[in-house]
Amino acid sequence: MKTRAAMDGNEWVLNGSKLYITSGEYAGVFVVWAVTDPDAPKGKGISCFLVESGTPGLVIGKAEKKMGQAGSVTNEVVFQDCRIPASALMGKLNDGFRIAVGELAGGRIGIAALALGVARAAMDAAKAYVKERQQFGKAIADMQGIQWMIADRETELEAARLLILQAAWLKEHGKPFVREASMAKLFASEAAQKATYTALQMHGGAGYIRDYPLERYARDARITTIYEGTSEIQRLIIAREVMKAV
Repeated sequence: MKTRAAMDGNEWVLNGSKLYITSGEYAGVFVVWAVTDPDAPKGKGISCFLVESGTPGLVIGKAEKKMGQAGSVTNEVVFQDCRIPASALMGKLNDGFRIAVGELAGGRIGIAALALGVARAAMDAAKAYVKERQQFGKAIADMQGIQWMIADRETELEAARLLILQAAWLKEHGKPFVREASMAKLFASEAAQKATYTALQMHGGAGYIRDYPLERYARDARITTIYEGTSEIQRLIIAREVMKAV
């Protein structure tokens, strides 16, 4: 982390930048993590701040041109001698890493649900299509190959749904949920890749045409294995949490 916050009188001065901030140009307030003690051990000298939109020194960059999720704008946010009051510190000084870990875990449940929703839409479109598409005098939905594709993807999406609900229930009831959130995010986002690919395949050449929604679903689902922690990071978290109990 390169963004720094230094105390000057009764104000914090922020300098640095943050990439890929969702809805940056529409936000009314930003939750910002910055290094407040550069000499502290890694992860220990970070603090969390609340910065209101319109604060002098807070600059919102251009909207990124993304592969998918065009309905969700993504911006760079830059801090140039951005001054905020001492009261803008969220929580305790140098305790920001703990706050971040908790927030990221909760966010992963949301991304898992997003992935499931996109996958569900893709499969619903595919099932409707194969019931109408005729080959050799019958709907391709009646062909064993298509039925197996549907069965595999539907089973995976149901498993993803249950993992998401379990993680959400644990969080709602104040119980540990880091492992379950990562499991839900990993499984649901990877299942969404399979589901959107399979749904496009079931459409055949039509799935590659923008008149059908599959090309959008495939692009929108792709990012879910990346943000809020990549699939590889989720595997590290899961393994770490599992080994804690050994």
